[in-house]
Amino acid sequence: MVRVRFLSAFTLSLALALTLSAADWPQFLGPNRNNTTPEKVAAWKGELKPAWKVPVGDAHSSPVVAGGVVYAFYQPRGKNADALAAFDAGSGKRIWEKSYDRPEFDPPFGAGPRSTPSVDGGKVYTLGGTGILACWDAKTGDLAWKVDTLTEFKAPNLNFGISASPLVAGGKVFVNVGGKGAGLVAFDAATGKVVWKTADDAASYASPILIEAGGAKQVVFLTAAGLVAVDPDTGKEFWRQPFKDLIQESATTPLYAGGLVIGSSVTLGSIALKVTEAGGKPAVSEAWKSPLLNCYFSTPVLVGKDQLYMLNGKLSINLSLTLRCVELGTGKVKWERPDVGKYHAALVRTGNDKLLMLDDAGHLTLFEPDPTGYKELARAKVCGPTWAHPALAGGKLYLRDEKNLICVPLGGE
Repeated sequence: MVRVRFLSAFTLSLALALTLSAADWPQFLGPNRNNTTPEKVAAWKGELKPAWKVPVGDAHSSPVVAGGVVYAFYQPRGKNADALAAFDAGSGKRIWEKSYDRPEFDPPFGAGPRSTPSVDGGKVYTLGGTGILACWDAKTGDLAWKVDTLTEFKAPNLNFGISASPLVAGGKVFVNVGGKGAGLVAFDAATGKVVWKTADDAASYASPILIEAGGAKQVVFLTAAGLVAVDPDTGKEFWRQPFKDLIQESATTPLYAGGLVIGSSVTLGSIALKVTEAGGKPAVSEAWKSPLLNCYFSTPVLVGKDQLYMLNGKLSINLSLTLRCVELGTGKVKWERPDVGKYHAALVRTGNDKLLMLDDAGHLTLFEPDPTGYKELARAKVCGPTWAHPALAGGKLYLRDEKNLICVPLGGE
């Protein structure tokens, strides 16, 4: 058993290393969905100028990059539809745009999809705001299949629209659908057919992650009810931890770091669960909990073994974000920097262990992770207002604001 687990862990480590060596950002939060990239970024001087800028439709969806192509998912202007478009990463030239019609949906805080595409095996997978899960050919944009998940599983839509980014792994697409008996669903990536469905968990706005811990691979969801881990092959539940946001707005993708699963919500703050093994299967125990460390929808990032960087919100009339350096093992705050944004800012850990932060006013900051205090290295205005997470690939930052998809060269070391 020990030998099997060692080989399994070695195989996963090798796979992650191979993934990280590629100059791609193929899914939400980067190659391994943890805000981390092997790309190195040096401090710049003065302003940063875009290499190109192209208009796109409404969305809070983030761009992704794979094989020299940037994919953007949005609502075409004046249409009740979801569109996926491909752009040449070097020039910004549109390669193709394809779409499908969907029911009218006008959620608060802007139209268009919130979910970010996932690129895998020559296909692009998207999940629209009305719950339509679709698979597109990455080269042509042709639709391979689509499933109206809310209709199929009799699940309600969310106030702000379905927002979780699909997780694609092992030939399956994992989604927190939110239906009775179909809270969590795995679809066959090639056909869209249901592989398994389980639980009654209502959907949240958070995206699932894949981890290997406690002797097994696990898909971890933050649903409306709490943190849940299941076997990716069967859907069998390994463990669950109640963590129900009081206003049902859990939107922060969980983070697995240093043997801990970190979950966050708007009203409850954050919880850290130590992943162990009990009875031959994964289990968890509470490591710490902090009501201070509440997140709107920005996922934390780990630097080194113990520096957890978080963007915490403040529920008040004057909304604001505070950047905090937190001790991973205890949840203790090492330092904080207030007013770094209003609702959202995105963090990216670079290959040379610097941190990039894109705030919701369009400012990009590079700072040195340091447990003793905030140390800014560079700052520039790169776009208009945005809630979309940027993608970093090939020395360029790809981002979108309320009007445009933008490519900003950063260079490297």
